[in-house]
Amino acid sequence: MTAKLTLDDIADLRAYERERDEFRDHVIALKKKRRIGVGPIVTILFENRDTVRFQIQEMARAERMLTDEAIQTELDIYNTLVPEPRQLAATLFIELTSEDQLRGWLPKLVGIERALELRIGDDIVVPSTPEAAHEAALTREETTASVHYVYFNLTDDQVSAFEAGPVTLAVAHAAYQEATPLSDDTRAELLNDLRA
Repeated sequence: MTAKLTLDDIADLRAYERERDEFRDHVIALKKKRRIGVGPIVTILFENRDTVRFQIQEMARAERMLTDEAIQTELDIYNTLVPEPRQLAATLFIELTSEDQLRGWLPKLVGIERALELRIGDDIVVPSTPEAAHEAALTREETTASVHYVYFNLTDDQVSAFEAGPVTLAVAHAAYQEATPLSDDTRAELLNDLRA
């Protein structure tokens, strides 16, 4: 089982400054394999322990968090994105750059957090499941948020099929139908999560 992050995993600000450049380079390399564009405005970042730790470290650095309580609050929020075995955890980004785009697209994309699919081989479809607390805070009937946290929960047989490939990441939403095949490098990287 993948261990969730604890206070001991988060370096204090001075210690983090000493490791930051090397750790950031590591996470940038990880994200190259884990960030998937699906059509023109949707990006999915498959999270893991290192990407989540980086997010917390950077928030602590930017906001000068010095207390265990402040760090624990961030751990409680982001630890949900450290995947369990046979699970992929992801952040869905709707990447819009103007007010007009936001006003146009976000109402049309209500429910997108439930419209992601992993299409594995010829006949397996694994739908996304929104992270419950995040969904409860963000779900609206008239518009969606530009960031969602989602999971893909696989069975052992589906993990084996994922390893064999091919795998496509798709958005099957009435207003947005796009799909992107996963590269062999990305599948191999994500298998580390699924087999944790």
